[in-house]
Amino acid sequence: MRVFVTGATGFIGSAVVRELLDAGHEVVGLARSDTAAAALTAVGAQVHRGALDDPDSLHDGAAAADGVIHLAFNHDFSDYVANGKLDLRAVEALGAALEGTGRPLVVTSGTLMLTMMAPGRLGTEEVAPDPGSGAPRIASENATMALAARGVRASVVRLSPTVHGEGDKGFVPALIDIARKTGVSAFVGDGSNRWPAVHRLDAAHLFRLALEAAPAGSILHGAADEGVPFRDIAELIGRRLKLPVAGVAAEDASRHFGFLAAVVPLDNPTSSALTQKLLGWRPEHPALVPDLEAGHYFKD
Repeated sequence: MRVFVTGATGFIGSAVVRELLDAGHEVVGLARSDTAAAALTAVGAQVHRGALDDPDSLHDGAAAADGVIHLAFNHDFSDYVANGKLDLRAVEALGAALEGTGRPLVVTSGTLMLTMMAPGRLGTEEVAPDPGSGAPRIASENATMALAARGVRASVVRLSPTVHGEGDKGFVPALIDIARKTGVSAFVGDGSNRWPAVHRLDAAHLFRLALEAAPAGSILHGAADEGVPFRDIAELIGRRLKLPVAGVAAEDASRHFGFLAAVVPLDNPTSSALTQKLLGWRPEHPALVPDLEAGHYFKD
């Protein structure tokens, strides 16, 4: 299968590209820069020049492919609403190119939205997005589900907030950096809130399975750990850095965590049982705590 991948040179995307190539697929990656193009060429993928904010380039890349995996997203938290709208336009451009073809489109979302849609409950794949919501990522999920009724084998992969592994540049490295700068590894309240997690290589395998076999309209969960108590994460970071561990009050979270203050206290237990049953996905790489214990997150 000729697969068009957006976000192909990112932390998760590069693992997805390798997973696809190893499985015998032909990969075409979206590249905005010469550096990205060179990285794709180096691993044996083809290059499609374009950008997330260039819907024509997305449409053309999808139209020439047998299937699409959409991973690219601007994670600038200073304007997350605008970035959600940009993602929606990207999904619409990709979907328009595939409409009526029966070809697969796999769109990336996140499990954190479950804290809005199913507060206080274990989030399952059966928790559907609010059809009237214009919230970031929920709107993209709604658009993807609509494409499933228009001749696209569209599916959504909701990723855990922590997709971990060597080379991670996400939440966990940010928490480690905050601990180093403040001299304390902190949690909010009693730290009992839970974060799901998945290793990047397990996530990459899930994307391939979704591309190859997910029925139209599937919502899939990339969660290997259903929920690691945030206090456990903070205590491990404190132990590795030889720093004190302490709780901070909710009203002080912004001062300590900065842009992460909105997500650190979220309770996001997430199940992937239905995903595993549907696609035969079995996470086999290290869980979050063993991966942190391995030490690579703490190298200077």
